[in-house]
Amino acid sequence: MGILNVTPDSFYDGGNYTNKTAIMSQVKTMIDQGASFIDVGGYSSRPNADDVSVEEELKRVIPIIELIGNEFPETLISVDTFRSQVAEQAIEAGACMINDISAGHLDDNMLKTVAKLKVPYIMMHMKGTPKTMKTLTNYDDLVKDILFYFSERIAEARDLGIVDIIIDPGFGFAKTVEQNFELLNKFELLKMTDLPILAGLSRKSMIYKTLNSSQEEALNGTTILNTIALQKGATILRVHDVKEAMECIKLTQQLH
Repeated sequence: MGILNVTPDSFYDGGNYTNKTAIMSQVKTMIDQGASFIDVGGYSSRPNADDVSVEEELKRVIPIIELIGNEFPETLISVDTFRSQVAEQAIEAGACMINDISAGHLDDNMLKTVAKLKVPYIMMHMKGTPKTMKTLTNYDDLVKDILFYFSERIAEARDLGIVDIIIDPGFGFAKTVEQNFELLNKFELLKMTDLPILAGLSRKSMIYKTLNSSQEEALNGTTILNTIALQKGATILRVHDVKEAMECIKLTQQLH
């Protein structure tokens, strides 16, 4: 899954993709390098990110989804949003999957909307909001708490008739660097949900803080952690750097 942030303040590529030429060039690059999905997001979920109105988020993502659909009609587009209104309009514009960092917690209408639209749904583990999550890192048992969270959210989604669910444990969301590594170390336990698992490790702070480097220097670290995640059961990698992620996938497939 190739990341396309159409925001001015994303943690890594903020502001890079705000004109049509740059956007289409990046999308073509990711598709050529092997991306199965393009994940379009118009609301930065980095810690302490500015709030964005629904209208502004729609203005950012809908034209881009339509543009990608027109230029690359075979491409599968995911919309990265926690708002049901944005999700619904994005699907109408040509997206085919909803990627929700809040698993429906930040919009009471999200699960009902997904059920109505009958599209695949990625639900991520997070506590609080992007503004508050850094203060919400207390757990009784990290992985056990995450599994309980998913069992509850999956049950609610199933009750509404949502069939296709992917889980994302939410590296970097309401988790310290140490907790992120604990989560990766026990990643295979998430397989007990019997659902596809997305790993979003790309250029996260757990990499560059551990290595005393920067986001720009975090590609090698990303590759290493993506490889570990694949070996432990990840089925989708959400990344900024598609070529390197595809190399991880191809090489780890040879082990099986």
